[in-house]
Amino acid sequence: MTELKTGGSQGYLRIATEEAFAPPEMIEAYRKLLAAGDVDPGFYSLMGFYINSQAERPRFIFDRLQDLGELRLADMDARGIDRQVIGLTAPGTQVMTAEDGHALSILANDRLSEACRKYPDRFTGMAAVAPHAGEKAGQEIERAVSKLGMKAVVINSHIHGEYLDDPKFGATLEAAEAMDVPIYLHPQTPPADMIRPMLESGLDGAIFGFGVETGMHALRLIVKGVFDRYPKLQVIIGHMGEALPYWMYRLDFMHQAGIRAARYDFLKPLKKEKVSNYLKENFYITNSGVAWEPAIKFAQQVIGEDRVLYAMDFPYQCPPEEVTILDNMDMPLETKKKFFQTNAERVFKL
Repeated sequence: MTELKTGGSQGYLRIATEEAFAPPEMIEAYRKLLAAGDVDPGFYSLMGFYINSQAERPRFIFDRLQDLGELRLADMDARGIDRQVIGLTAPGTQVMTAEDGHALSILANDRLSEACRKYPDRFTGMAAVAPHAGEKAGQEIERAVSKLGMKAVVINSHIHGEYLDDPKFGATLEAAEAMDVPIYLHPQTPPADMIRPMLESGLDGAIFGFGVETGMHALRLIVKGVFDRYPKLQVIIGHMGEALPYWMYRLDFMHQAGIRAARYDFLKPLKKEKVSNYLKENFYITNSGVAWEPAIKFAQQVIGEDRVLYAMDFPYQCPPEEVTILDNMDMPLETKKKFFQTNAERVFKL
């Protein structure tokens, strides 16, 4: 395999845009939640595994999540990654109370911003937030962006089984739009009323459940009119758009059919009419976890090559050979540079 190097000798820098970290204080808080018992089954399945398993992969992940220094930089160098855009790992603040989640978001943002100041050419931060903290969440976004230099907001999907289309979370959406930063809508395990059949078949995590739940969250934002209320808001979703680009035709057809038939009183016509118009104008997509040329090219074709970005999903899925696969895509250099570098520079204002 060709040696992977940073520095852009291949014609572009590699900017990885969905990379995770976890401060030790959050891990300790999770340990206490697990020890208390009677926890959300998705949280138990996810963090119970990563915290307690002694298998090689979870141990690697656990060590790397908590490092924002030389160990992470060495891993980036070995994979040819020039810059990471880093956010608080799932489930983040959202399994906590509003008070505890808000306190954690402040701690995480301070910790991450310190690392970004220390390594300004290698790390870029996304602000953590506890949407259920209401106005405090909006204030923390403003602080993190204006004072700490964060370039996006990361939200790990549902908040105790509730979703961002609920007006109670409006302060978070309003602040992101006002500060002109995108929201990275990152997966976590499905909520209790959705997860049971997935747990029964081992499909609750990244293999399937993450994408199903987060894709649904993104669709809720569209069909419940969030982008009509916040038209400048931009949302990033990973894992090739949680499969939504491949559903676009049917999403448009069935949404329009439902609107014409007035099937649900609460669903109203959208200003942009089609679901796909919002996917093309209010969403960016990363390939995190999907080093698959046909999928990337399809998303570029139907969403637009200016809206598809590279991500590695470090440290959860980070084999160097996946970087080589993507380097070797049969794609014009100009398009490949957008994918790896310039789209991220524009979206995150690097």
